[in-house]
Amino acid sequence: MKQRKFGNTGSSVSEIGFGAWAIGGSWGDVAESDAKSALHAALDNGTTFIDTADVYGDGRSERIIAEVLNERTGPRPFVATKAGRRLDPHRAEGYTAANLNAFVDRSLKNLHVECLDLVQLHCPPTEVYYRPEVFDAMDRMVVSGKIRGYGVSVEKVEEGLKAIEYPGVKSVQIIYNIFRQRPARFIQQAHEGGVAVIVRVPLASGLLTGKMTRETTFATNDHRLFNRNGEAFDKGETFAGVPYEIALDAVDEIRSLVPQNATMAQFALRWILMNEGVTTVIPGAKNAAQARANSEASELPPLSDSAIAVLRELYLKKIAPHVHHQW
Repeated sequence: MKQRKFGNTGSSVSEIGFGAWAIGGSWGDVAESDAKSALHAALDNGTTFIDTADVYGDGRSERIIAEVLNERTGPRPFVATKAGRRLDPHRAEGYTAANLNAFVDRSLKNLHVECLDLVQLHCPPTEVYYRPEVFDAMDRMVVSGKIRGYGVSVEKVEEGLKAIEYPGVKSVQIIYNIFRQRPARFIQQAHEGGVAVIVRVPLASGLLTGKMTRETTFATNDHRLFNRNGEAFDKGETFAGVPYEIALDAVDEIRSLVPQNATMAQFALRWILMNEGVTTVIPGAKNAAQARANSEASELPPLSDSAIAVLRELYLKKIAPHVHHQW
């Protein structure tokens, strides 16, 4: 597994991380045994970066991570969590020092640690980025020793650009994949400024595995059913905001580009890693086989210039009209 520098923190992490949303909730039922097996498999295959959040399964994801890490020996991986989405209603005025400290205290308990590696503001309202007092509160938590660093998870490129104006921001997490190519330039800018970039939704909620069809069905507790139009949270988090059938047509065009020694999912992950500004990409996994396959994407050779050009043209013609202007 190849490693990349985590911004200006002095740490390095695996370029393929483990996204722990699916083992928490909102992706259908995942047995705890499968969740643990997936995480063990990722770690066994060289993954050293785990991304979670306090709201994934109301803390289930964090607690499973803690249990798995307590079962293992050797160096501890870098664990990033998030805070803010426990607010109800989720409004900018809720991002107070008191609330953020309470969320962090809960994550410390869930993860069985005395100091969190990284806490990311969890897709806060845009107004939060214009409230310096929020970032001051995070700075104070670093000084107090509760957290080693903090970052932001953003919905929009513009939010990322504002976030990296704050010197304490160590990382930005953003959606970037074959179907969401707009962030490419921002990723380079963040990288040049010493800010780590964590890429989420790399497979467009599974569309870029090539396994979905028009007949695919989803469980009632799977966001791919209940959030297609943004009913529960930003619709860009589900299928990267691309209308399902349009995305399926695009996937059919991508199939011919995938080399024989790779799956479409691995090909899609390798496309992301072609951007040197990306620090780590965090695909999810519901079982050990998926986790191992994700990890192996790090070993693929670079994509050809011709394949990249075809994917760019496909994006501009068929996908960009639905997503480019929104995020």
